[in-house]
Amino acid sequence: MANPWAGEVAIVLDGQRHVAKLTLGALAELEDMLETGSLLDLVQRFEERRFSTRDVLALIVAGLRGGGWQGTAADLLRVEIGGGPVEAARAAAELLARAFSLPGES
Repeated sequence: MANPWAGEVAIVLDGQRHVAKLTLGALAELEDMLETGSLLDLVQRFEERRFSTRDVLALIVAGLRGGGWQGTAADLLRVEIGGGPVEAARAAAELLARAFSLPGES
């Protein structure tokens, strides 16, 4: 089970449940993956609903790697994410929210 107090989000890949979280290392990896802007720019894009599929993919990969997954972005392109693109975007937004706030904060 994902622990929101630890910033964790559950993501299902090919029917297997994984725990994702944006650790400091995962955030640093995410910054390297972003082609433009900073993490604050990324947060703003999600708040304004201007995020791209590239943003979602980068967040999901970083979060999964922060949770111990050993895959890459290329690996993620070949798996089915439970709930499809909508669930992937929701999980990405939840990862950002949990990384920068306490559960229960808006």
